[in-house]
This record gives sequence, structure tokens and C-alpha cells, in this order.
Amino acid sequence: MTFTIFIPNMAFGNKIAFNEACGENPIKDIYIWGAGHYGVLTAFDCEQKGIKIRAFIDINANKIKTRLGLPVLIPEQALINDAIIKPYIIVSVENQDAAYKITEFLQKNCLKENEDYEYSELISWVKIRNYFLQLDSQNQPEEIKEIIDFLKKDLFSIFPYEFIHKYELPNVLYDNDCKMHYILHKSKKLYMPSEWNESKCANYYKGLCIEQDMDSPHRYEVENYIVKEGDVIVDIGAAEGIWALENAEKASKIYLFECEEKWIKALQKTFEPYNEKIEIINKFISNVTEENEVAFDDFFNGHKINFVKADIEGTERKFLQGAKNILQNKNDIKLLLCTYHRENDEITLKEILEKYGFATEYSKGYMLFLYSYGKELKEPYIRRGLIRAKK
Repeated sequence: MTFTIFIPNMAFGNKIAFNEACGENPIKDIYIWGAGHYGVLTAFDCEQKGIKIRAFIDINANKIKTRLGLPVLIPEQALINDAIIKPYIIVSVENQDAAYKITEFLQKNCLKENEDYEYSELISWVKIRNYFLQLDSQNQPEEIKEIIDFLKKDLFSIFPYEFIHKYELPNVLYDNDCKMHYILHKSKKLYMPSEWNESKCANYYKGLCIEQDMDSPHRYEVENYIVKEGDVIVDIGAAEGIWALENAEKASKIYLFECEEKWIKALQKTFEPYNEKIEIINKFISNVTEENEVAFDDFFNGHKINFVKADIEGTERKFLQGAKNILQNKNDIKLLLCTYHRENDEITLKEILEKYGFATEYSKGYMLFLYSYGKELKEPYIRRGLIRAKK
């Protein structure tokens, strides 16, 4: 998984805001429901991202009338059924009961979540920030102190550390032959999905650089976890394939598992110079083998494997369940597994790996998250990014 980071001081990532900034949603007018404190902060955040807000919506519109020079409308004014331009609404109210009532109103008017409206993440981000700023910094571990120091100056980042500020947007190039944008990554062409425009490609790559910084909680390779000459490597949840691309010369064979169709053509183009050693598999790695899923043991039965990276949206446990034979019997293998997708994965994955005789270590620092697959995270809001393991 790669994270789009808006910095500096661009704290809150609304889904529509990023799409609108990238020119992917030009047919919608954007409204903020809530003309109070959090609505205003959401508007400032959108402004920093270059997002134009048409108006605020508030049940007290007759009293407020304008906010930040924009009109404040009653709900019925924003939801005119015969409007040519469809509204997109960012709900930014602190009171949860009010948010539920707004949701009911929007749904009655045939608006769909994430298509026509979304909840601003701003409110919860502010709560998370306040949680850390209220801690006694002197009695915290050094990694938590760093987060507190960061949040004193910046509102929010998934990676709450100073290193995020050293990255700028890259130069994005265009390949007329395949009609795809690409970026030169360490002198190699890293292609992006054909439907992405230049802005989205640039922001995505900037996010890649941040997540793979040496100080990042999402950093894959560190000392003692480096691909060696002749290794067979497996990239599960490859996405753009940056980890495999960096090791393309050293590896004798590369397996790329990726299920999102948007990445397949991009991967084929990126790894075109290495066709003789690349295999792209459009299947999920799981604990069973059926249709579009395959168990790791079944796929690699009898094959050489030296290094595995897995970033698979919370199914890392299933990967390990389907790799019992290899984990138990193979003594020359290194693993890089994401631990932030699900609660307690850092503990659960560590227990599983150590049961098979692996030595483990966590990546440096923590990642901050608001939601985990629809469930609000609990204090202390932090998760380890990766666990590394080897025999």
C-alpha cells in the first residue's frame, strides 16, 4: 500500500479532495456540511490542496448566511434534484448524532457514501493530535517523543516524523507509445496506471519516497535484510513494483503478485527490460487455492525462494497460514510483512513467525491511522509498519 501525503501542513486527506485536485472528478460541486469550527478547518485544508468549495451547508444557514466569503445554504438548496452539476458533500460536524441525522437525510435524497458524500477525517485527526499533545512527553519512549514533537508543529501525517518534509514532487514523463506516465526512479522507468494524470502520478511517487525513507516505519530493506546476488524474490501486493525494481539486477527470478488490474499493464511496462526473469501473477495469495486465490505452499512447491515482501491489505495472516510448509522447512528465507492493516497484527504475526523459528524485528517508529477497515482505532492510535523475519 502507498500513501498520498499532502505536506507541509496539509493534514487531512479527503478522498474527493485528492481526486478533484487531480482532475478526476470535474462534474461535482463540493460543499462542506457544517459551518462551524471543523467545517472552517476542513475548508482551509481543501484550500491548501487547491480544492474549490462552492458553499457551506448548515441547518442554521438563515443565521450564519456566509462563512469565509462563501454562502451558507440550507440542505434543500444544495440538493436540488434537477441540478446539472451533482453535489459532493464533505460532512464536517463534531456531534456524532448530528452526523447520523445528516447521513439519513443524504441517503433519503439518494446520495451514496464515497460517491456523493464522505465524512471529513479532520475531526478524528484533531482528536488524535490532542491525545498525543496531552501526554507527558518526558515519560514517553523516544519514538513517542518524536511523534509529539512532530504534532506540535504539524497537524497530521500517517508518518509523523520530520523526514517527510525533505521530499518534493518529481518530474513526470510521458510515454507516447504506451500512453502511460512514468518517473525515472534511480535511472529506471517506473510506470503508472494509464488512467492516472500527471498530478496523481507525482503525488503517488512522492508518497513512495516518503514510505521508503530510511527512517520510515514502512521502510522495507535495511541492513541484514538486503536482497543478495542471485536471490529469487517474491513481491506480494506489488502495486507499482518499486521494491522489486530496485532489486531487478541482483535477483535471478522475480515473482510479482498483483490483483488490481490497473497495475498489470504498468508492471509489464516497468519490467519489460527484465522479461526473462519476471513472472506477473494476477491472483491473491491466500490460505487456499481456488479460482483467483492461491496458497503460497501450492504455488511455490519445490521452487527456490529467498526473499518475500508482502503488503496485502490485512491478509498477511492468510499468507502465513498458506505457507506453513515453506516456513517450517526452508532455512534460507527472509520476510518483510506489513503489520499496520489490522489490530494486533504486529503481535500475531510475530508469534506465528517465531513459532517457525524465525528471528524477528520491527521497523523503526510507528504509523498513525484513524480507521482500520471501517472500525475506529482506539488509543494510542499507533501501529508498527513492518515486521522483518529471517532464519
